[in-house]
Amino acid sequence: MPDYHDDLRLAHVLADAADAATMERFKALDLKVETKPDMTPVSDADKATEELIRTSLQRTRPRDAVQGEEFGTEGHGPRRWIIDPIDGTKNYVRGVPVWATLIALTDLGENGEQPVVGVVSAPALSRRWWAAKGVGAYTGRSLTKASRIGVSQVSEVRDASFAYSSLHGWEERGMLDGFLDLTRDCWRSRGYGDFWPYMLVAEGAVDMCAEPELSLWDMAANAIIVEEAGGVFTGLDGNPGPHSGNAVASNGLLHESTLNYLNA
Repeated sequence: MPDYHDDLRLAHVLADAADAATMERFKALDLKVETKPDMTPVSDADKATEELIRTSLQRTRPRDAVQGEEFGTEGHGPRRWIIDPIDGTKNYVRGVPVWATLIALTDLGENGEQPVVGVVSAPALSRRWWAAKGVGAYTGRSLTKASRIGVSQVSEVRDASFAYSSLHGWEERGMLDGFLDLTRDCWRSRGYGDFWPYMLVAEGAVDMCAEPELSLWDMAANAIIVEEAGGVFTGLDGNPGPHSGNAVASNGLLHESTLNYLNA
């Protein structure tokens, strides 16, 4: 198995720089916010943070491709860095502290392109999570101050905690009935949203989560962290990895049941 430790260390350096940039503009009175063609907001902090990460990668990993939410894809090759400069921009622009920078590295293997390094850094929450292929998932403020994390062992839906972002996407996909049945039958449901439910699954605080519409940059870092924590990350179609345009993450024991509810 390839060694991705140097890439993981680099991802932490990138996250440190991103944290400084995003926190400097968080709650800034002169924050500039625009509406993109897909009707989602983008702030000057989103753009500046992605540019910062791209510039660092061009210097340190010039042979790797880079894909980001704000500026598309540059470069070619088997390795690709996937960046979401601020996951949770709507929270960010309203002063809600639940947002994070997502940085992932994908590599081509026997099963196609899959994430091999992931860092999720949420500086306003003073939290960071990360993982690399084959070395497990961790949380802490740095590589040297970390605790290994793992998913829960809850095996029954009636005992499980389910997290989601909102109702609208499920209704638009015609999947609201199955979604509501799951919320009724599980022990607890909460709308944490964005990156956070996946990290809670990885930590074992939540047992399963799902979102009906996502982009690769929303999922790549989350996927490797959930998987290295012992969980399962697929699309609603059951295909593993972050390439389905939507996501279901769980402790593994509840994955088939979660898919059955949502696809009912």
